[in-house]
Amino acid sequence: MKTPALLAALVALTLTGCAATHPAPQAPFPPKAVEAPTPQPAPPIVCKTGNLMTQTTLYFGLSRHNAAPVSAAQWQSFVDKDVTPRFKDGLSVFDAKGQWLRSEGVVIKENSKALMLIHAADPQEQKKISEIRDIYKQRFKQDSVMQVDNPACVDF
Repeated sequence: MKTPALLAALVALTLTGCAATHPAPQAPFPPKAVEAPTPQPAPPIVCKTGNLMTQTTLYFGLSRHNAAPVSAAQWQSFVDKDVTPRFKDGLSVFDAKGQWLRSEGVVIKENSKALMLIHAADPQEQKKISEIRDIYKQRFKQDSVMQVDNPACVDF
C-alpha cells in the first residue's frame, strides 16, 4: 500500500517544477534603430542690455610630462606676448584646479589657469583663439587646451 502513495508523492514533486511560465519578453537583436527626435533650433538670443558677443573660456593645465610645471613667469610671459596682442580689448585670468579620473581609478589633480575672452562671434576671432591654444600646447608640451564658448550679452 505504501507504493501507490509514494509514487503519487514523487509524481507530484516532479510535476511541481513543470508549471507553465512565460519567458520575459526579449529585445530584438540587433536592436532596432530608434529615430531621435529632430532638435528644434534654439530661439535667438535677445539682449536686454548691451550687445550679443561670445564668451570663450580656455583652460590651460600647468603640469608637464617629465618637466617642471609652467611657472608663474612663463605663464605671464605667454599672456603678455601671445594672448594680449591678439585680444587688445582685454581678458581675464583665473586660477583653477582641474581633476579627472584615469581608467585605472586614480584621481589626477592639476593646477590650471582659466583665461576668459569676450569677443565677436566671427572666424577671425576663432582663428586667434586656435593660435593661442596651439602655441601653448607646443611650447609647454600639453596634450590639450579646453575651450568653452557661450553667448553673452555684454555692455561696457
